[in-house]
Amino acid sequence: MFKQRIPLAINVLGLSVFLATAHVAADTDDFDQPITVDANSQFIDGKKKTSVFKDNVKITQGSLVIEADEVEVIASEGEGKEIFIARGQPAKYSQTLDDGAQVKASAETIRYEVFRQLISLNGSAKIQQDTSMVQGESITYDMAKEQLQATGGENSANGRVTTVFRPDAIKAKDKNDTDNDGENK
Repeated sequence: MFKQRIPLAINVLGLSVFLATAHVAADTDDFDQPITVDANSQFIDGKKKTSVFKDNVKITQGSLVIEADEVEVIASEGEGKEIFIARGQPAKYSQTLDDGAQVKASAETIRYEVFRQLISLNGSAKIQQDTSMVQGESITYDMAKEQLQATGGENSANGRVTTVFRPDAIKAKDKNDTDNDGENK
């Protein structure tokens, strides 16, 4: 099935404002932490180096949390290069950034590539931080490079990517930060 790709240039201003206001940089300590997976059941295939966790699955790595109905872990490339594929209705991701802000995301499928520090959201994908939100059929976020790419598709609104900014909320937050300590943060 053909998926329409919306060129990034069409929404460059929107995405660059999202990244500038959101400063989506993961807590750098998170990637040095061990990864823990909790679930109601687990199946391991030692020969294929895969695991499947089912029912009420929760992945944690520092402040990074992924919650899903099912998670497949592919470890064939070795330790530290695992790929976690979380599926849910929706699967959810959250993480605290270096500046203390929270990033939250949801999608039908979330793929976390540990070594590449890459999160891919597919199927009714949505990511939000502070007052900004991006949604589309798929979103890929490179946590190391702080780059985000969103594409529309048949299941997203009119096959397009939507970015929402709430500048009044940003101004109110900046004013509140200034009022609290007498200087702008």
